[in-house]
Amino acid sequence: MKARPTNMLARIYLGLVLAFLYLPILVMAAMSFNSSQFYMLPIDWTFDWYVKLAHNTRLLESTRNSLLVALATTVIASVLGTAASIAFFRYDFRFKKVLQAALFPPIAIPWLITGTAMLLFFFWSGIGRGLHAMILGHVALALPYVIIVVSARIKGFDPDLEAAARSLGANPWQVIRHVTLPYLAPGFIAGALFAFAVSFDQFVISYFLSVPGVSTLPVEIYTAIKKGFTPEINAISTLVIAFSITLLVIVSRFYRFGGDR
Repeated sequence: MKARPTNMLARIYLGLVLAFLYLPILVMAAMSFNSSQFYMLPIDWTFDWYVKLAHNTRLLESTRNSLLVALATTVIASVLGTAASIAFFRYDFRFKKVLQAALFPPIAIPWLITGTAMLLFFFWSGIGRGLHAMILGHVALALPYVIIVVSARIKGFDPDLEAAARSLGANPWQVIRHVTLPYLAPGFIAGALFAFAVSFDQFVISYFLSVPGVSTLPVEIYTAIKKGFTPEINAISTLVIAFSITLLVIVSRFYRFGGDR
């Protein structure tokens, strides 16, 4: 009997937290269908802002750039991060602990400082700015997340499974393909999702490394808000959220991130 008030308070608190997180998103999505540019109520439902979005070349081009950078970052960071995680798990070498500890500062350091440092380094090294520089910067940010997530998964891996596969005649590639990679798949996918989210949502690094006329969606939204907010931004944001939710549903359909397929 004494636990009931506590359970009720816990449910109320959870409801308030969820409302705080999702209510602004729902309001934004609803306003993307409002014909009033000034968000007058009641909502006059329309698809006009989505039609105008289809003809907004700047927003569409920046969205394409964001997807290009995020996909490239996801592939590079996932492959390199998984390889690094396997190396940390299998081998002992000098400065291993130092390298593992060095994964955390990039996550903790404010992105403003990281962006300034990358801008100076890229100019000094001759890399310059542009999409290629943004991809390099985003990979540097996403790589620690992938390594940490995949390493957490690989810690539960039993090396005897690989030994058993080799004893049954499997070659090294077959061991990796049929034993190691299937076990790491949930961690690999989780790390890839982290990398994609970090890259696609990244503003500071993209702002520092972008060039005039070539920007990502967060930078373009920031620029558009400075000039004057339009519901087209609500429309593109709603589409991005819908895409993200769909992607998560598809992934969760095939994998439980506790480890079982």
